Amino acid sequence: MNQTQIRQCSLAVALLLFSISGISQQVYWMPGDPINHTLRRFDVGRKSTAVPEFSKTWPAGRSESLQRAQLYAVTQAGQLSAADQWNIGAIVQGSLTLPSTSTDSIQEVQIMPRHKWGPFFHRPTQFYEAHVKDFDLIINPVLAFSQGKESGSGERLFENTRGVVVDGQIAGKIGFHSYLTENQERLPGYARDWEFRRKALPNQGFYKNFKGTGYDYFDARGYITFPATKYVEVAFGYDRNFIGNGHRSLFLSDGGNSAMFLRMKTRIWKFNYQNLFMELQQADDRVGDRLIGKKYAALHHLDLQVNRWLQLGFFEGVVFGRPNRFDFSYLNPVIFYRSVEHQNGSMDNSLAGLDWKINPLKSVQLYGQLLLDEFNLSEIRSGNQWWANKWGYQLGAQYINAGGIKNLDLQLEYNRVRPFTYSHRDSVANYTHYNQPLAHPLGANFSEFISILRYQPIPRLRLEAKLVTYRQGRDSSARSFGSNIFLPNVSPYRVGDYGYAIGSGRDTRVLHASMFASYEFARSLFVDLQAGFQKEKSVTAPLIDQRSNWFSLGIRWNRMRREVDY
Repeated sequence: MNQTQIRQCSLAVALLLFSISGISQQVYWMPGDPINHTLRRFDVGRKSTAVPEFSKTWPAGRSESLQRAQLYAVTQAGQLSAADQWNIGAIVQGSLTLPSTSTDSIQEVQIMPRHKWGPFFHRPTQFYEAHVKDFDLIINPVLAFSQGKESGSGERLFENTRGVVVDGQIAGKIGFHSYLTENQERLPGYARDWEFRRKALPNQGFYKNFKGTGYDYFDARGYITFPATKYVEVAFGYDRNFIGNGHRSLFLSDGGNSAMFLRMKTRIWKFNYQNLFMELQQADDRVGDRLIGKKYAALHHLDLQVNRWLQLGFFEGVVFGRPNRFDFSYLNPVIFYRSVEHQNGSMDNSLAGLDWKINPLKSVQLYGQLLLDEFNLSEIRSGNQWWANKWGYQLGAQYINAGGIKNLDLQLEYNRVRPFTYSHRDSVANYTHYNQPLAHPLGANFSEFISILRYQPIPRLRLEAKLVTYRQGRDSSARSFGSNIFLPNVSPYRVGDYGYAIGSGRDTRVLHASMFASYEFARSLFVDLQAGFQKEKSVTAPLIDQRSNWFSLGIRWNRMRREVDY
């Protein structure tokens, strides 16, 4: 063994000792954190291990992430790139507790240097931390400032975020997380158009106008976690969740506003089972101060590790409206929701789905989702495009270390959802929350292709190029063609039962391209440069032809990247 291989083997052994040293807290990484992609590529590259890896439910927990990094380090001992070592170091340093075992091996690869500044920057990732008997606390500031320009506009683009994130645990069992920020921003024109149509700000809830075309909002999230039994973990709070392996999800996405949730994860043998109960907000016109109506969702997702290279998932969900109360018949964690919905009179909006993840090669992963809202096999065979054949699917692939180039990753994804999918006969039980879709941000009646190229040539530098193109049939005049899932799918909105295909209505084509470069000057402190282009054109209404070019330069600290790519 050469010196590099010895150091990498030492890293693997140290991670193994650290991961089994009694860490029981499960505070989660923030959605959109760079570590999320790191974990996804680790999942692709560790095909040779027989240990089940359940990575479809996000965000990922810190102790779980540490174990996954350890497995990757073990299987890749002697072959880890400098960027992989840097990324693993971020996971180790981001843990809530200090290692209880010797860290000499970790220090050999310089992933956990210590500073003598008292409680400040004891680790490069933590601004302040305290560790006493039965109590661990970490406090980090959250900052983001950027300036940008958009072609054809005299107004500057900007982002201004200040806040704090607090993580900790009590007695090694009860974890807690709180994220609080005050934000002002002005987005590119295409994102402002989306806000105007939806009366919703991407990824956020309540907001106010700021300096004409800007937005002002307060982002507050938090939760607690604790183990109910050896195999069951419970989380309760207000945040986002995601189910899937793709850039998008047809089941549940973290692209909308946070929601109050109760989540139970059960992991045993080859099974990983998640129950998620949420309190959601009905659609609102944002006029005046009043209590927004509530609705509720209950979701099941079961993962089964079939063998070393195949994982299957089964999804079931229901959204229902009640006069400000939860329907306790949906609290049963194992019953099929469709049967409950039938017993209740078939008035609720239930969905089911299947997902899969296949690792045929060490550097390649294939994934997908099939969502079923409603369908009739005889109507599908007839080819008449019946409106109630509501379903969608996703096909995707990830290729890491593409062409033998370390940390060059390619992801391709195709999403297709038929008209009226996710919608309901009333305006309450549609698959939405706070004026935004719960799943794919486009709603329905679309086909979309996404390609993403990511490259980390050196540990501190991340590069990304993205191309998103989609076709969507939007409403024409007062008639619904099934893309706006907030509208009831009955008369007078829907006219007729047949002739609804992808693109029916106002046939709209959109091209989104962006490039992004981020340099990590210090742990969790990034300098970002990004540029983008978006073009929207309506085939059936030639006068609609919108283009937008923009670029921005900014700095962020402990802040996930702000991105609107639809």
